[in-house]
Amino acid sequence: MEFKDTYNTIDFPSSAVLFKEKNSKFFGYAFPIQSEEDVKPIIETLRKQHPNAGHFCYAYQIGADIITYRANDDGEPSNSAGMPIYGQIQSFSVTNVLIVVVRIFGGVKLGIGGLITAYKTTAQMVLETCEIIEKTIDIHFTITFDYKNMNKVMRVIKEKKLEIVNQEMEINEDSGLPIGKIEIKTRKKNAEMVFDIFNSMFGIDIKQL
Repeated sequence: MEFKDTYNTIDFPSSAVLFKEKNSKFFGYAFPIQSEEDVKPIIETLRKQHPNAGHFCYAYQIGADIITYRANDDGEPSNSAGMPIYGQIQSFSVTNVLIVVVRIFGGVKLGIGGLITAYKTTAQMVLETCEIIEKTIDIHFTITFDYKNMNKVMRVIKEKKLEIVNQEMEINEDSGLPIGKIEIKTRKKNAEMVFDIFNSMFGIDIKQL
C-alpha cells in the first residue's frame, strides 16, 4: 500500500462567482481554512457584504488523516444547500477549505431540486476558479541539546533537508551552560526515521509536538 502524506487544498480565497436562477442570485466563495474557528469571522464578513441576502449556506472540510466536516443549510430546506456544497468539496478532493454560497431571493421559489442544483452548481463554479495545490502532511519535533552538540544536530538537519520552524537558546539553571532548542518539521513519511536518528544520539532529546 502506498504511503500517502499529501493533501490537496486551495492557497488563496477565491473571487466571488455568481449563478442566477429564476431571479435568485447565488454568490459563491471559497476560502482556505486551518480550523473551525476560522469559519465564523468569514461568515460575519460576508453578512456585511451582502446585507440583503437571506441565506449564507456553507460547507467545510478540515484535516488530512482525521477529517472534520460540516454542512449548514442556514434556513434552506434540510440537505438542499449544505450537503450539495459539501459534495463538491469531495468531488474536487480538497480539504482545509470552506465554501460559502450566499443567496439573495428573487421572489420565485425553486423547489428542493432547484435549490440542490443551484447550490451544487455555484460550489462547482467557485472551485473551478481556484488553483488547487498539493501540500505535505508535516510532523513537528522539538530537539533539545547542550550547546556543544549543536554541530551534530545541524549536520543531521542539513543532510536530511529538515525545515527549521523555530530556534532558541536557553541557559541551563544547574550548569549555567547554554541549551539549544530547535523546532523542526518533516514530511510524515520521514518522521519515524528522523525521530530515530535524533533519539539515538547521546545528549540530545527529541519530542513530537
